[in-house]
Amino acid sequence: MFEEELSARYPGLAGFEGRLSTAAGAASVVKAGNQVFIGTACATPQKLVAALENINPSLPDVTLLYFITQGAVIHDNDKPLTHYRHKCFFVGSDARRAAALGIAEYIPISLTQVPQLFENRRIPIDVAMVQVTPPDSFGNVSLGVSVDICLDALTHARRAIAEINPNMPRTLGDTSIHISRFEKLLWNDSPIIEYQHIPLDDVAKQIAAYIASIIEDGSTLQIGLGRIPNGAFKHLMNRRDLGIHTDVITDAIIPLIEQGIITGSNKSRNHGKIVASYCIGSRKLYDLIDNNPLFVFKPIKYVSNFKTVSGQHKMVSVTQAFAVDLTGQVCADQFEGEFYSGVSTQPDFIRGAAYSHGGKPIICLRSTTDDGNSSRIRSLLREGEGVTVARSDIHYVITEYGIAYLFGKSIRERALALIEIAHPDFRPGLLQDAKKLNYVHANQVLKSKDAYHVEQERTIHLKNGATVMLRPARADDAATMQSFFHKMSLEDRYTRFFQRLNTLTFSEVQRLCNVDQRKEVAFLAVIGTRENEVVIGNACYFLNPSTNLGEVAYMILPEWQGTGLGSAMQACLIEHAKSQNLRGFVAEILTDNKNMVKLAKRACDNVSVVRHDDTYEVVMIFGEEVNTGKN
Repeated sequence: MFEEELSARYPGLAGFEGRLSTAAGAASVVKAGNQVFIGTACATPQKLVAALENINPSLPDVTLLYFITQGAVIHDNDKPLTHYRHKCFFVGSDARRAAALGIAEYIPISLTQVPQLFENRRIPIDVAMVQVTPPDSFGNVSLGVSVDICLDALTHARRAIAEINPNMPRTLGDTSIHISRFEKLLWNDSPIIEYQHIPLDDVAKQIAAYIASIIEDGSTLQIGLGRIPNGAFKHLMNRRDLGIHTDVITDAIIPLIEQGIITGSNKSRNHGKIVASYCIGSRKLYDLIDNNPLFVFKPIKYVSNFKTVSGQHKMVSVTQAFAVDLTGQVCADQFEGEFYSGVSTQPDFIRGAAYSHGGKPIICLRSTTDDGNSSRIRSLLREGEGVTVARSDIHYVITEYGIAYLFGKSIRERALALIEIAHPDFRPGLLQDAKKLNYVHANQVLKSKDAYHVEQERTIHLKNGATVMLRPARADDAATMQSFFHKMSLEDRYTRFFQRLNTLTFSEVQRLCNVDQRKEVAFLAVIGTRENEVVIGNACYFLNPSTNLGEVAYMILPEWQGTGLGSAMQACLIEHAKSQNLRGFVAEILTDNKNMVKLAKRACDNVSVVRHDDTYEVVMIFGEEVNTGKN
């Protein structure tokens, strides 16, 4: 009678009613020695797995194979209970304890390569267990929230069984398979598994804000499973025309869709569509994707394929790591000897985003372990921390202390950049280790104890129509500053340093960029992208505690003089100095440097100029307002 009712409700089931079965009957398809694929994440066929575990006596030599599951491993007081061997491509919360005890075996491999192993039977699948929607009028079911490697598993499995769940959203794209593919069918009207990320703490919020700060309008995003990458979505509410091309989608995208921020209008592939391979979220998200043509679900071998990813305009990949060493090697699937998480699609998206026009591959992590006792920025990765992504593929690394850009940088530059975004408590030790490893100069110091002040970055528009960024200087800007110095004219070098210099010594260049941003302050004016910055100006001041005045100086490339850049840099320094409660500035200026004298006089209302032989001593005492004027 039940079968007849279902056939009446779902005409596509007609002729296949005889395949409907109990959970035990469906699980009986599995035989001794079989390798059984289990469907993914929120589509884990829990009833079928439970029935398989309840077979008595249990079947010998059966292996359960899966990507990431929920409920595929039964636990009793944190002890995994299973009669079978487990193999997984990702050590999620479901399999973590089993992996630690050796019950589950982790297969470290990019998911993009797994379908090929199914096809050539290097990883044979005897039975595939999945959860699907009811059939449409043509007899096609949808894999719903999990296409990923499930479609390929079904394609290459010798036998297949399915839970039919009317609560499963029907997704569009490459998600359909005919009901005739399944030998046994189990009706399951339980709610689809839901998942919500734990709210971010202040550290994670800061990292998320840094991530969002380098995501531009028109970017196409891949955001990994981690809480921190997903938290970045909350900081993108002022962006425009973002696209989504990702392995997984979560509830984090919903507000951006509702506000019209995700449009996909700049995507070069799947224009206007949100492309994903699986979904982990709430009922609200499931209702949104149900029969919604905005969403296109594709197998993981397409979604994370290098050509597909690299062909996207401004492709941004954001994924988490557990540790990074000072050369840029990333550990993302093992922490202090314990397997955790997995390779997943991380290497594929990192490489694809790197080759995308305007793309950004981003790795994020907390600066310390959760207890604060250990730095996740390591001198060397420890025993039991494997390399998931090679240092040659790393571009951005972000912690709550700032943003390090490593690609194309030397070991010395990488080490300095990474130490600067490490927790201040661990920077001295990391610097000492870097010296012992000959990564940095023996006399290298790091003066800043703070996070990089991204909030002090500002974009300005000059009289020549150019757009320039003013940003705080960093210790790893040393090489860039030397290049800037050599572009200066000999005369400009003399007016800045009061001597004829042909080169900058190590200590001199450090003074221009390796500062504490409190008593020693330096800003750079840069053009170009973050990945390829060119310094066109430098502004700095050095506090004299006895007078509470900052000794100020500027350098601007000749071709950028007279554009208003000097006024903008002066306004920037004055704003910073006022925030530090300085009384004002003092500058020593050569008498023939007329432009600098004019600039100083416009700093504020209270300016005195006293001549001493061939120099002026200019003292600027701040008032309430700053007159930026024009240079």
